[in-house]
Amino acid sequence: MTTADAPTPAAPYGTPETPRVAVRGEARLEVDPEIARIGIAVSARGTDRRTALDDLTRRNGEVLTLVKSYGDAVEKLETGAFSISPELTKHGRGERIRAYHGRVHLTAELADFTALGELTTRLVDLELTQVSGPWWALRPDSPAHGDARRQAVREAVQRAREYAEALGAQLAALVELADLGAENTAAYGLPSAPGGLRSRSGYGAAEAAEAAPALDLEPQRQTVYAQVNARFTMTPPDLTPKKCS
Repeated sequence: MTTADAPTPAAPYGTPETPRVAVRGEARLEVDPEIARIGIAVSARGTDRRTALDDLTRRNGEVLTLVKSYGDAVEKLETGAFSISPELTKHGRGERIRAYHGRVHLTAELADFTALGELTTRLVDLELTQVSGPWWALRPDSPAHGDARRQAVREAVQRAREYAEALGAQLAALVELADLGAENTAAYGLPSAPGGLRSRSGYGAAEAAEAAPALDLEPQRQTVYAQVNARFTMTPPDLTPKKCS
């Protein structure tokens, strides 16, 4: 049972005096990426565990030193999974270990694309080092997301106004604006097709750059999508038949 003081919920529909119009606004922008992420895997193999671990530690240190030598060009450097696992012999009885395999996974994030091609090439030139990527993305707080949302709202208003004008009416007030999200379809950190970017040397030893020419990579443009639902009230429409002239 409701009381006299209980608020009356708003009706999801309009009235003849204040009709409502519901529309959807959408926006899709193509923008340049802001960051690139590469995955780095360092491996080692030895007949005993200590040898594998020593080699892995040395190679991991070489990778870290090289990546950090690029200074502010690298915005983030993180170590992920680390493993040392035995390889058993395929023949014979018992659990006889044939070798030990070590592996370290790292992730580097760069905003300076000039350095990206050179760093990638120099990394794969290191001993038992594998590089995957790059994966292009926008930052979560990229202004492009706000631009897409504003464009979606403007489209919703324009669409509602056109509907009202088709009825000889005008928009009166905004009743509801439902944000359905504005997101990068090439999600942050997820793989995108690699391409080429023009880069130049200047971030390391000249000898290393000459031995391993920088890759020519082209940043992949990102799609930013936004969608909103909007409800407006409008003035009563003019529904009188129009006479043909």
